[in-house]
Amino acid sequence: MAYLLAGNLLFWPVNALADTPLNVLQSYLFFATLMLLGLTVVLAGRHDRAALVWGGADAGDRRDRVPHAGAPGLTATTVALPRAAAAETPVPPPAAEEPPLFVDLDGTLLKTDLLYESLFGLIKARPWAALLVPVWLAGGKARLKAELARRVDIDPTGLVYNPAVLERLEAERKRGRRLVLATAAHHRYADAIARHLGLFDQVLASNDGVNLKSERKYEAIRAQVPSGVFDYMGNDEADYAIWRGARRGIAVDAPAAVLRHATTLCPLETITTPRRPRLLLILKALRLHQWLKNLLVFVPLLAGQKLGEVGPTLQAAAAFLAFGLCASSIYVLNDLLDLPADRRHPRKRRRPFAAGDLPLDLGLTLIPGLLLASLVLSLVALPPLFLAALATYAASSLFYNLFAKNRVIWDVMLLAGLYSLRVLGGATATAIVPSFWLLAFSMFLFLSLAMVKRYSEMDSMMKLGLEQAEGRGYVTADMPVLQSIGVSAGFLSVLVMALYINSPEVGRVYDQPQALWIICPLLLFWIGRVWLQTHRGLMHDDPVVFAARDKWSLAIGAVCGAALLFGRT
Repeated sequence: MAYLLAGNLLFWPVNALADTPLNVLQSYLFFATLMLLGLTVVLAGRHDRAALVWGGADAGDRRDRVPHAGAPGLTATTVALPRAAAAETPVPPPAAEEPPLFVDLDGTLLKTDLLYESLFGLIKARPWAALLVPVWLAGGKARLKAELARRVDIDPTGLVYNPAVLERLEAERKRGRRLVLATAAHHRYADAIARHLGLFDQVLASNDGVNLKSERKYEAIRAQVPSGVFDYMGNDEADYAIWRGARRGIAVDAPAAVLRHATTLCPLETITTPRRPRLLLILKALRLHQWLKNLLVFVPLLAGQKLGEVGPTLQAAAAFLAFGLCASSIYVLNDLLDLPADRRHPRKRRRPFAAGDLPLDLGLTLIPGLLLASLVLSLVALPPLFLAALATYAASSLFYNLFAKNRVIWDVMLLAGLYSLRVLGGATATAIVPSFWLLAFSMFLFLSLAMVKRYSEMDSMMKLGLEQAEGRGYVTADMPVLQSIGVSAGFLSVLVMALYINSPEVGRVYDQPQALWIICPLLLFWIGRVWLQTHRGLMHDDPVVFAARDKWSLAIGAVCGAALLFGRT
């Protein structure tokens, strides 16, 4: 209830500036969701710290508290697997003398975290149900995981596994060693993963009443190994309690601080997979190349003949940065919500969060951090009306990601609107009123580019033999319709430009408006070429990125800019 009231209170100034029912609804939904994610992280951290304090108890005391195998609240699943499956290949001598190896799931076998995977899956599928997450978390992480598992299905084949860990487990399996999956994830997910991999003899996992983490996981392991001799594979601080009682430990991609402390608890082996520097991965997740779209905030300056004036140019530059920070927060949120779909995409699967190169909880830190930086910059350096435009952009982006992305026509209309909101943002930042001609031209041109984006996605799916992209409302049979709408919208933008050049208004801005006529055939050529490249399957996922890398697009842009400058003289 507290975060609901805070959402209304803190967003009231923005809603007052943009006082329409749609803006009020979108702003409220946007901020309430952000507070939901923040509260989840805070409360989850408290529960984890409590588990670590319990896990730091004396090892002797722990051994006295070992429950029996049938203790209430313990989930132990035996997975029947045919060991003869690997009989065709030579195997090393059996490891009958080896103690069982217990393997952690999140961050160890998986390069992701199932709690966050299921949380983002719930937000994506049932945004309103996600408002209950703080209520569930107040009852403990076990209840939260159980409620998420009831509502969200996770496909084991679509998760990111650590290849080095899989290779090690397959080798141990061939040697005849007993392997047990011991995880704090809910047993519904853990059982499905064990069945998919076919490597484990047994599964220990959280149930509706017990969060099997740290000390509780150790007790569950001891209940299965009366001798107390076992090996354990983990990755973070929550595994200290298990490593302390293990014969030997294996640390997978653990931070240096974790490795230093873990080596004092038991003999430790490490498995390390090469990764790019964290900072480079974060910059990639922010999609800085997409900031090219924010150059649209300078369009009102160019149209109003004020480009180069110090005051308006600095205001537009601040708007560019504010839009970039806000857009990057939305990109991170989009990546977190689209994890299953991105992992099935031929190019998007390489994104840092989808590939498991960045932890999902880092995204929960980046989203509010980037939004806060954008908000502070807007409040300090830009007029209040710009904040309303920025909030409308952010709320519209959230609405697109949660509700409109899989709805035909709605999605491209919103995409085109997001382009236009950048132009309006530049106008509010520089106090330049955009003309009817500029808005009409932007509407048709950006609708054409949005159709390019969708057509390109459908073309990629068709090449993969799929009829429909996951999370999209279009099918490959719709491609001719998308192309027709897109080409028509693009040529209509050229018609608007021609009508503007022939209108009385152009003489008030340009001394030689006839110089602008060269822009029309160039735009016709560019739009035709963009759609031809798209039809041939040569278009990037984002046409703006394509334009920034394409020499013809850059050359045409330079000539159009020169024509605008020449028309002023």
